[in-house]
Amino acid sequence: MKIYRANILHTPTPDAFQVLERGYVIVSDEGRVERLCPTLPDDLRDVPVTDFGDRLLIPAMNDLHVHAPQYRNMSLAMDLELLPWLNTYTFPEERRFADITYAGHIYRRFVHELWMQGTMRSAVFATIHPEATLLLADLFTEAGLGAYVGLVGMDRNSPDYLSNTTEEVVEGTRRLVEHLRANPLVHPIITPRFVPSCSDTMLHRLGQLAEELQLPVQSHLSENMSEVEWVHSLCPDASSYGDAYYRHGLFGQTPTLMAHCCYTEGEELELMKRNGVYVVHCPMSNSNLSSGIAPVRTFMEQGMRVALGTDVSAGHNMSMLRVMQYAIQVSKLRYAESKGRCRFLSLSEVFYLATKGGGSFFGHVGSFEPGYDFDALVVDDSYLNFDNYTVEQRLERYIYLGDDRDIRVRFCAGRELPEPPLE
Repeated sequence: MKIYRANILHTPTPDAFQVLERGYVIVSDEGRVERLCPTLPDDLRDVPVTDFGDRLLIPAMNDLHVHAPQYRNMSLAMDLELLPWLNTYTFPEERRFADITYAGHIYRRFVHELWMQGTMRSAVFATIHPEATLLLADLFTEAGLGAYVGLVGMDRNSPDYLSNTTEEVVEGTRRLVEHLRANPLVHPIITPRFVPSCSDTMLHRLGQLAEELQLPVQSHLSENMSEVEWVHSLCPDASSYGDAYYRHGLFGQTPTLMAHCCYTEGEELELMKRNGVYVVHCPMSNSNLSSGIAPVRTFMEQGMRVALGTDVSAGHNMSMLRVMQYAIQVSKLRYAESKGRCRFLSLSEVFYLATKGGGSFFGHVGSFEPGYDFDALVVDDSYLNFDNYTVEQRLERYIYLGDDRDIRVRFCAGRELPEPPLE
């Protein structure tokens, strides 16, 4: 058992922060929260306490949509829309991951950056290259970070140098499953890139594989207007973009992440809601690629599962602090456009999405409630902290003004994680 003392904040619900000033969190030997206490219980007086002083103790961040091979391209080509951006910059960069040496060079930096930013769990797209994808999974394991890692499938409307067959992606995914079979923190995930780049045959076979092995699924949905129109032309029998996944077993038949959803409404929204599909809101990326503003307030009011993602490299920063900022800002633009009919997001709501909302895809993650994995960050905001700020106001200033340099300690599943090597 371990006991930590600090100013503790978390969001068991989106509506408000739960704050425990100079409180105690008791963590089991299995790395799970046992309880929060305002004072040290008498029966634990003999247990050593790690006291973090006046620092903040918050749940660690969860990034539910990020492209590991695009790390090198972060902040490039932010003046393009989605499809030109893919063809001009993204696909040529992903081609390079056929070289395992190059893949290792970039993936080590990517994993290090996640650790540095306090993102302890993530859902990650790799590339079509099986060996590089196995290496990425190994680097997560070595760093002690949690992740879902997916080998990407794409066999139509894709460059010849970045295409795989249905057999290749199925076999590569089976290898990944076997490789990670006993891994408690790193898991495989079925990853068709998106409908325009996957034939019906590939989508159907990946849906069968998801059902056979009970694997989760991740992909993209209704990100950009031209993309949505393209899907309608490619799949005229589908009632919506989401239905093009659903008819192949890739839309909630097993746990499913769908990134973006800027234009999800009507029948597609109802299908997502009915099947418990997660919306992964990527406001930074949606702004950079001129995609649009996802109706997150609508999703939340409908009781849908919502998380946040950086979507690097369409998102230009791997900090979930920046994503929370963007989520609030774009929701205020939607509020203005609706003439006040659509409420903008609050700080507690976006913090919930970055912690417990996204963490729920991994199980009991993202909160300090009893039974939750102790994924946590110790934040030193002393240079931002002036007299008379409440603990909650200090957290707000950290989200808007702080960065990775303020994180003093990182925990994943109860284990304090040292800095992972860059080479």
